[in-house]
Amino acid sequence: MDKLGKMTRITDLRSVWHHEAGDFTKWLAQEENLALLSDAIDIELELEERESSVGSFSVDIFAKEIGTNRRVIIENQLEDTNHDHLGKLITYASGKGAEVIIWVVKRARDEHRQAIEWLNQHTDSNIGFFLLEIELWQIGDSLKAPRFNIVEKPNDWTKTMKTIEGLSDTDLLKLEFWTGFNDAMSNNELFTHNFRTRKASPQHWYDLSIGSSAYHVCLTINTQKQCIGVDIYIDDDKELFAQFKNHKDEIAAMLNSEVEWREARKACRFCISTDINPKKRETWPKAYNWFLEKAIIYKEIAAKYGK
Repeated sequence: MDKLGKMTRITDLRSVWHHEAGDFTKWLAQEENLALLSDAIDIELELEERESSVGSFSVDIFAKEIGTNRRVIIENQLEDTNHDHLGKLITYASGKGAEVIIWVVKRARDEHRQAIEWLNQHTDSNIGFFLLEIELWQIGDSLKAPRFNIVEKPNDWTKTMKTIEGLSDTDLLKLEFWTGFNDAMSNNELFTHNFRTRKASPQHWYDLSIGSSAYHVCLTINTQKQCIGVDIYIDDDKELFAQFKNHKDEIAAMLNSEVEWREARKACRFCISTDINPKKRETWPKAYNWFLEKAIIYKEIAAKYGK
């Protein structure tokens, strides 16, 4: 049997990152390291700005969630949590209009863990607070490896229960549909290899990231017209839209469907639909499979004709 190494925790974080802003924040802002944090919280992050100004102050990292463009702030602390940083966290979240607030620390004190838990319990379903501890580990003389441990995160079940209060029957149906979609796709290896699930919400759309902040795949249900659809949604790039449209025949062939090209003043999209009725629960498995098939093709289209 091969000899196994022993994992050792490096307790002095400053032996690697001497300075919080100059070393750790700079390290975390790098794409491959931000991806580690993304994996830990299951939200795909893309850097917008490091040391981003908020009035006369600055937040360590300002980012966005790929696919939804939700605003994200990240505040770092290579020490135990304290009241000063908790106050900064809320100030920066307000100043940036953030919906995802992340606090990365060496050690979370109980009173601050409880504060983040309280904030998650008393904010609406659009706001989420994460408290994570950063650790360093090493096996023998190997390179030191970072690890993020979640201490507190949004309780999606609790927030969903809050959301349900006062919803119409149609909105409840949408919430149930996307919750079922998440359950089905989470157990689908092909889906989880290509996409991340999102939190279910009582909307007619569901966004999927395909690795770019410029565009994403959008799944839609229409209870009035009794159909479902998939499109690539381009937030604000007419040139990119034209680039895709130059290949409209090839795209229609790949999707094996008639494609509708919609151009608004700012956003653009190209869409397909099918007459699966989302109001009938017995059609949902068929709808989920159709979404998966077409979403994967859209991802291939983006890789081939996008940027």
